[in-house]
Amino acid sequence: AIAASEYQTDALATVDRPFVFAQLSANAYKVQEDIDLSSLRNRVIDGVNNVGNDFNSPGISNVAPPIPPVPDLPNFGEIIGERIPDSYDFNRSGSTTGAGLGVAWPVYTAGRTAALTGASNARTQEAVADSILDKNELYNTLIERYFKAQLAIIAAYLREDAYDTLQQTDHTAQRLFEEGFISRVDRLQAQSALADAKSESIKANNDARLAMIALQRLLRTDYRIKPTTPLFVSSKPLSDVSYYQNLALTNHPGLQKVAAKRAQAQQLRALSDTGYKPTVLLYGFSQVEKDPSWIAGVSASWKLWGGLDKTASLAASDARIRQADLSEIEVSDNLLLLVEKNWNDVNNAQARYQALQSNVDLAQEVLRLRRLGLQEGVNTTIDVVQAQTQALKARTEQAQAANDYVQALASLMQSCGTPLAFNTYLNAADIRLPTLYTQ
Repeated sequence: AIAASEYQTDALATVDRPFVFAQLSANAYKVQEDIDLSSLRNRVIDGVNNVGNDFNSPGISNVAPPIPPVPDLPNFGEIIGERIPDSYDFNRSGSTTGAGLGVAWPVYTAGRTAALTGASNARTQEAVADSILDKNELYNTLIERYFKAQLAIIAAYLREDAYDTLQQTDHTAQRLFEEGFISRVDRLQAQSALADAKSESIKANNDARLAMIALQRLLRTDYRIKPTTPLFVSSKPLSDVSYYQNLALTNHPGLQKVAAKRAQAQQLRALSDTGYKPTVLLYGFSQVEKDPSWIAGVSASWKLWGGLDKTASLAASDARIRQADLSEIEVSDNLLLLVEKNWNDVNNAQARYQALQSNVDLAQEVLRLRRLGLQEGVNTTIDVVQAQTQALKARTEQAQAANDYVQALASLMQSCGTPLAFNTYLNAADIRLPTLYTQ
């Protein structure tokens, strides 16, 4: 889209320059017509006879000396008339060739050329803004799929770890059941929990595989992507929301697109304003011959009436400019609101991650004690399974909070129009979850 707009602008840049044209012609013709000469013949006979009569009129004899009588002369009118046929068959055919060179130069267009070029430039700016919006969206999609793959890998690891733990619990329950320390109900509950853990582990592994395939499809590689950048959280507070709002008002391509729309409307108004202004053209043409004929001159033309209504065209352009102004207000308000929402989402995810750390530590300690209690006969398998579930839930929720932080941070940077600034926060993060990718 950018290339098409740029080429169109280049094409319009030469519209007011002189242009030279060549003209070649080759013609074959045949003209055939039966011309009626009877009326012409009659007029000739009458005319000749009338001339003879004029010499014998009384007025002539009074002015000129008397003319002696002459013998009878033949009827010249009839004689001449006999040589003129009643009709003539005209039949001609042949061919002609010709060549010529001409030049025309619009020396004054009342600003029409500048308006057209300006509108094309504005369309290029709009295409650039759309491209930036697409690139920012793609980068945000990359972050989303990349770290969702990391989260899915962590979830698969936690499910696998929970399955391994419950295998140990099931083994312990089997030994205690054989020794008579627990009932058959407790033994069956341990087996049921182990089956559920195995099913959840398989599902989590499939989800992780699908997340990695989605990342691979986005990057269009023939090989599996190995995500080595871990999920992260920064314990440092963000800058004030006004800082990010100012970034958005300065850098967001949505506002650049609105500005391009306004520029197009302004150029179209300038074009409409030239409706009754003249166009001046220098021109010349010469035949390519030994003794050529040529013509050169200047012409000026005004539109006096007809065509598009100038007043209505100007009103339409003013309405478009007004629309662009209102769109800028709307986009700015929506951006400010979006930035504040994303800013709050980042802070909420940061606070939730930090709050969940105590839950993780507590759940791990409870699980350790429940497993010891099962070995001592103090706790049942249900107690261990519940503790295992709570530990898995706490660790999963914390990983989810880290992913929420990453995604909210990416959305915040995108809403500011600075998506690549995400990398700065990534490198500065002081909390990083482990990278658990395995081949």
